[in-house]
Amino acid sequence: MSDPPEIVPVPKPRSRYLRQLSSSERYGVLSCPDLKAVTQTASEVETDVKHEEDSPDPQDVKNNCRETLPKPDSLISSSSSYDDCPATPDSLSNDQHHSDKASFTDQVMGVQTDVCINGEIYNVPRSQDLQNNADGPNIPRAATIHVSRKKKTLSGLRQTTECVVAQSSWLDVWKGRKHNVLWATLDGHTMSLWKKRTDKFTEYVFHVTSITNIREQDQGRFSIHLQKKHFEFMAHSEDVRQRWLMSLYSTRGREPLTEPKQRGPLIMKEPRKKVYTAIRGYSFWIYSSKEDFSVGLGMMCVSMNIACVKSTGRHSFSLITPYRTFNFSADSAKETSVWLERLDEVIRSALSYSEVALRLRSSPCNKVCADCGAANPECASVNLLVVICEACAAAHRFMSSNRSKVQGLRLDDKVWTEPLIQLFVLYGNKAASSVWGPSIPPTEQIRPDVSPDQRLEFILAKYHKGLYRKAHPLASSQKLLDQRLREVAAGPDVEETLSLLCSGARVSCSASNPELQSAISVAESAGQALQTELLRHNEFVEAPDFEQTRHSEEQIEELHGKLDEERFLFSQENESAACDVLDLTEVISVFDCSVGPSHEFEVLLLTDSVICRAAERDALLSHMLHIMKIVLAGAVVEEDLLGVCAVSRASIREGAALQCAEVWCTLQDGEMSIHTKHGSTDTVTLDSQTRCHLQHSENCILLEFPDRTLHMQFELQHSCLRWHELVQKTMCSSTDGQKRSGSVPCSIDRCISHITQYGLKVDGLYRRCGVAPRISKLVDALRVSPRGTVLETDELSILDISGALKQILRQSFEIIPDTHRPLWLKAAALSDEEQRLQTYRKLLQQLPPVNRATLDALCGHLHIVQMHSQENRMTAHNLAVIFVVTLFQELAMKAAMMQLTKELIVRHTEIFMNHVETDGEIITVL
Repeated sequence: MSDPPEIVPVPKPRSRYLRQLSSSERYGVLSCPDLKAVTQTASEVETDVKHEEDSPDPQDVKNNCRETLPKPDSLISSSSSYDDCPATPDSLSNDQHHSDKASFTDQVMGVQTDVCINGEIYNVPRSQDLQNNADGPNIPRAATIHVSRKKKTLSGLRQTTECVVAQSSWLDVWKGRKHNVLWATLDGHTMSLWKKRTDKFTEYVFHVTSITNIREQDQGRFSIHLQKKHFEFMAHSEDVRQRWLMSLYSTRGREPLTEPKQRGPLIMKEPRKKVYTAIRGYSFWIYSSKEDFSVGLGMMCVSMNIACVKSTGRHSFSLITPYRTFNFSADSAKETSVWLERLDEVIRSALSYSEVALRLRSSPCNKVCADCGAANPECASVNLLVVICEACAAAHRFMSSNRSKVQGLRLDDKVWTEPLIQLFVLYGNKAASSVWGPSIPPTEQIRPDVSPDQRLEFILAKYHKGLYRKAHPLASSQKLLDQRLREVAAGPDVEETLSLLCSGARVSCSASNPELQSAISVAESAGQALQTELLRHNEFVEAPDFEQTRHSEEQIEELHGKLDEERFLFSQENESAACDVLDLTEVISVFDCSVGPSHEFEVLLLTDSVICRAAERDALLSHMLHIMKIVLAGAVVEEDLLGVCAVSRASIREGAALQCAEVWCTLQDGEMSIHTKHGSTDTVTLDSQTRCHLQHSENCILLEFPDRTLHMQFELQHSCLRWHELVQKTMCSSTDGQKRSGSVPCSIDRCISHITQYGLKVDGLYRRCGVAPRISKLVDALRVSPRGTVLETDELSILDISGALKQILRQSFEIIPDTHRPLWLKAAALSDEEQRLQTYRKLLQQLPPVNRATLDALCGHLHIVQMHSQENRMTAHNLAVIFVVTLFQELAMKAAMMQLTKELIVRHTEIFMNHVETDGEIITVL
């Protein structure tokens, strides 16, 4: 039996409201000769009674003594101490509808009721009675799917140095009855709760001096009380809980927040709601209500050193930050004027501007360092177009000026020409971040307080190795990059120019071909001043030499998952707290990987790979459809996603054009749909007339249709290979443009039919080899037009056709999937013949329709071939030796598999006919 959790009061100034209880008082263990006639002792009322907005004010009664009693063993074994169950309006809200329950005042005062324990009647305070009837502690929602996660992180990169005060992790959070999974951080002064790890503004935030009570509980739980409100937390492990408690205890004795310089109610737009706001120090605090302000529980806190304010009307103003613009309105023009004056005063006192810094910071994104997020950066890399802090500037200088040209905002006035300033104001950190670091993993993103070694490692990984960059779609071809740069330089698209330079496009390429104009000359001729300025600063910069592979450490962990709107929550146990959260808006590919009895799909991000498995097909599809709807962001309706087996983000260009478009592609029933960001959809049919070419070095697939050519470039090699595989299967399963579910691929069917008709008497059929060049040519022709390919009937041509059939079966079609083969091996080892054949029939039913039909056709054809063994000398044994490798690949060397293949050929009719068992009898369905 575990001891009841202790109440750990926070020291002065708020500890004066709490009296330290003796151990006997705390646990309710008082000497009592007769439990039936328990005498009650008074205990100090806690100060953390939860108080909702519309409930009666309990202040008049909260300082009265609450009745307590020593608890019998059966009560002590309850999951929590009765001292941890203060009377709250929440817990009593339903009592108003039941006459047999106490009123709010009765519960606070401890009016007694009777509780029956093991047949004995005890007089218990009403508040304790309520706890005994409670539903028990809050638990997270149960997981709905199994997850195997392959997470990759930089091997050398580490998080900030651990500190006893600082803490961060995912926590399950309850505020009243509302449950959520939030990213929690503690910096020693404030505790912040975020919906996503990458969010810039919080769901809740409070200063540590607002905490009135901290309670330790079991099963990874603890709670934090803020006078009339409290949060309950659950960590995914006991170690995480202990670290949080240690950090929270270490914050005791901190200086409280300064008194507000200005406070009052405002109307916040988007969403429109009335809030209470206050200027405290150099921060602008936003509260849900005045009561939350008095408690110290804020919605969010905006740092004034990264903000600016402007009037937007007589009664309204905007507070602009690099990440969000807040629009407010006041009740009067006078009140608005006061707010503008106070906010402007705080912002100016937080900043000391030079003229260049003032103009650059007029763009909100330039108010923070592009690399670590530090406020008020004082330097910039003029060729990379990033504004950075002094600490990051030192790391940039380490790369040398032929990669990053660092200039100060205050001392290098001559460098800052008007076009360069305009470049930073209009583009700057916003455009550069979309190229150099659009999807930096949260675990690898540095903060202002990292060590110099960690800062340097991150910046080298970002700019020198290009591990986080978004490569231009033409990045694999230097010639096309240079050509596209000259095209773009003549126009105003600075963002694409930056992307081309990031991918290695050369500004001065006229030396190799004197007849070509340089990109700078093109920009000057077109009168593009901003393009000219950017190109000049990159003219003599060393071309990037990006690493093609990430040095990574792969970790595979088995987790439980559940979907939560745009998030995927992972936990180590079915109903345990979340240990990590995946943002579904960062997904770049989804693939249905189900084969036979295995139901699974794969989710790919730039840095993570997640494989999800479900016991039932319907459960799998519901999860996959949810993720696809989030990924496609409303581009399609749910009905259009039924049957989709692949979704990926890609860059597409058509024909010889160099301009690329970022799109989402879906593959479904032999058709590929292309969804643009403008909402339009283009659908193309993948049939026998389609040619598909894989370009490994470019992560690109070339699709040739009769009337057009598409270049599809993927962000990951894995996505590219999966799409190539799926497109090939789709084309192999097509019959001159018409796909038939459960039918034999047309190229295979054509070969089998032709050999059955003209080649049964050819000596050494399938054993003798044809001519390799003719076989390869024949395979290509059959893939393009199975019905239109001319097949000859002479003996050498028959040998070529049999060679083509074997090559198609080996390279383009996996009849028995890899996951099924172990089951066939077990079946082949069964000693009882009838049981063995019956198991074969069951395994056949687990194959996909096309695979089952193809295996049936092949074995039926080989059965006919061995019946003519007197002429062709191809017995069932000889055929099994040849085709066991095609069917079972790595298991072919096992004698049992050889026998299995022979049985499939010889006993084809018995095995492949549809048998149904009924009460011990086998009925053959004709």
